[in-house]
Amino acid sequence: MNPDWWPLAELRLRTPRLELRLPSEADLESLGDLAALGVHDPLVQPFTFPWTDVSPADRARSTLQYQWAQWGQWRPERWSLELAVFHEGEAVGVQGISATDFAILRQVGTGSWLGLDHHGQGIGTEMRAAALYLAFEGLGALDAVSAAFTDNPASIRVSRKLGYADDGIERHVSRGRPAILQRLRLDRATWEARQQVPVTVHGLGRCLPMFGAGETGL
Repeated sequence: MNPDWWPLAELRLRTPRLELRLPSEADLESLGDLAALGVHDPLVQPFTFPWTDVSPADRARSTLQYQWAQWGQWRPERWSLELAVFHEGEAVGVQGISATDFAILRQVGTGSWLGLDHHGQGIGTEMRAAALYLAFEGLGALDAVSAAFTDNPASIRVSRKLGYADDGIERHVSRGRPAILQRLRLDRATWEARQQVPVTVHGLGRCLPMFGAGETGL
């Protein structure tokens, strides 16, 4: 992908164990294979949109289609950056960061998924920390928000570990039953006090206009 037309192709986030980058066509195939194998216990539904309640082939296909859709719909006023996450050269999941009217609100949201075999290794915390570093240090965000169903304690633990505070609840329907979504919020001051994961960002400069972010120190 020519970075002259799509600067995001050169964006890289690196932590001690992980690299996060925009997926190539080959990476998308790997992510599709990973999604097909499963990303959570099938007895629960941790996502507000039930994209995993389908066949393995449909999960793989929707993974590709979602990525393509974010690329095609990108505008500085409304964007969603879906970064493939690699551990020891292997695609293990996706870390998303998104915003609407970022130039005005300076707020981002995050979402993610991991292949089932990669749960319980601290990867989810590390990749979220990378996204938060991009948001606060790279783009100049003031707040980051997230959410998780109350029966998804692993996701809530990641948020608490990184300093998020409760931000109210929402009532949803999941698999035909009522479900409580816990909203969470992390402000810039708390992030600065709690940030511990070393993160480096490469290739951000030319991307900044795409985020509506202006200039930063990175």
